[in-house]
Amino acid sequence: MTVLILARDLDPTADAMVATLTERGTAVARVNTGWFPTQLSVSAGLRGGRWSGHLHTPGQLVFLDDVHAVWYRGPEAYRMPAELSDAERHHAFLEAKYGLGGVLSSLDAVWVNHPSRMADAAYKPVQLVRAQQCGLTVPDTLITNEADPVREFATEPTITKLLGSNTLSEDGTRKVSWSRLLDQAELADLRGIETTTHLLQRWVPKDFEVRVVAIGEQLFAVAIHAGSTSTRVDWRCDYDALSYAPIEPPEGVAAGIRALLDRFGLVYGALDFVVTPNGDWVFLEINPGGQYGWLEAATDHPLTSTLADLLSKGTA
Repeated sequence: MTVLILARDLDPTADAMVATLTERGTAVARVNTGWFPTQLSVSAGLRGGRWSGHLHTPGQLVFLDDVHAVWYRGPEAYRMPAELSDAERHHAFLEAKYGLGGVLSSLDAVWVNHPSRMADAAYKPVQLVRAQQCGLTVPDTLITNEADPVREFATEPTITKLLGSNTLSEDGTRKVSWSRLLDQAELADLRGIETTTHLLQRWVPKDFEVRVVAIGEQLFAVAIHAGSTSTRVDWRCDYDALSYAPIEPPEGVAAGIRALLDRFGLVYGALDFVVTPNGDWVFLEINPGGQYGWLEAATDHPLTSTLADLLSKGTA
């Protein structure tokens, strides 16, 4: 029985998981799909309603029939040979996506998490609707590319944040966009807003924030206390200004979290909340592939070993 880890080459959290599983005597194979086709090959035949065969890397032969759990940790995209033309590269990439990607996606194993489930959960508008349906409190939110609704909505303190990734690579430079409070200067000049959709959210009075790491039925919550003005708006902008403490989520919040994961079909999730001065927990988002390593180091929550238990047993 083998645990297949699909991860990037440089990933300390994946390194720790490989070491933990190996120490337990669990067979583990680590593969980066970015190796395909130069360092990774596949051969799979359809037998008895499932794909049987192998993945072949320079250092390992992974038999598909042996895989009982898959940790989709965020591998890289296929890298087609440079000598191909743009059209050939595009064609080869799509064939790899539907060929190798299709074989992997069909594996009858416990997935943490299956890519199709992660894709569904990636949409913040879907997250907010389902979170509210599961009994969690969510902030008033507007999604628009029209100026007038923005002005009407932002009569109270309002946050703007990106709907997708908060990073952009341009001319070899990596740029990061943090959540921020809208100011009067921005509201006075909304030129270009029509270009795409924007998410605006009512500012929630904040005592501190919480990240909850859900692994199966187990929940590990960490209070995140901001030590600067900027981190009170978006704690990701300065990790050195943060302090952490384990915390227990209220019973109703815990039930809502478990219901939300069940609605999405997720085994793992990292969820972010604001806790108000009155002690109310307000849901912000769920990341089905969210990071947890730095929280484990700060709190001694047994996140790696708990996830290793799930992967080793092959049951959620």
